[in-house]
Amino acid sequence: MKAHAYSLYCRLALLVLGLAMVIGGIFRNETGVVFAKASRICLECIGIG
Repeated sequence: MKAHAYSLYCRLALLVLGLAMVIGGIFRNETGVVFAKASRICLECIGIG
């Protein structure tokens, strides 16, 4: 039972940390940068960019 509780706490901690990083990126206005990079990678993958 201890291993299950530890696993649950680790998952919750990583979820909270991930959400904090996403919210931090939104507040720093990095959504445009991420979209530009994703678009460039996608276009290179299909051979247009």
